[in-house]
Amino acid sequence: MRTNRLEAFSDGVLAIIITVMVLELHVPEQHDWAALGDSATGFLTYALSFVYVGIYWNNHHHMFQVVERVSGAVLWANLHLLFWLSLFPFTTGWMDESGFATVPTIVYGVDLLLAGTAYYLVQLVVFRLPGGEHLREAVGADFKGKSSPVFYIVGILLCLVNTYLGLAVYTVVALMWLIPDKRMERYVEAHEVASG
Repeated sequence: MRTNRLEAFSDGVLAIIITVMVLELHVPEQHDWAALGDSATGFLTYALSFVYVGIYWNNHHHMFQVVERVSGAVLWANLHLLFWLSLFPFTTGWMDESGFATVPTIVYGVDLLLAGTAYYLVQLVVFRLPGGEHLREAVGADFKGKSSPVFYIVGILLCLVNTYLGLAVYTVVALMWLIPDKRMERYVEAHEVASG
């Protein structure tokens, strides 16, 4: 099966996730700067989760530029990823509404960890496809992919000390992934030039 249906479905789900998250933002009841300031934490947690969804969308797109076909195992692995991503609106909202209480902030970190693990599983399944060696070559040592779960676990544990320390670690991982990763693009461009 070609990748276009999987990509279209995933794009649609990610768009819905972002829509649900933005609908969770509370409009201030007052019409002044102070009221807007009271909404700042909601906006910041939304922005963090938006960045994470954007990172997954970007990397997902690049992954399926390298392979041409998917299997049933890839479809199920991708659904597993979308499941954990679809919980972002819930875990983001709970963390924000609790005022960054310990358990909701830990649950948010666990959701990030499980989504990251699910993405890695998609990658492993794609590696086994015909042409998957191209993805493996493009990914290389994958420092960011391998270190992110460790950071999430550290962030989750730090939440037991202070939730803002845990949030800082979650933010560092997002910032680490925001740095443009050109491996896939360079790989696709190099192979398009070589074959064309």
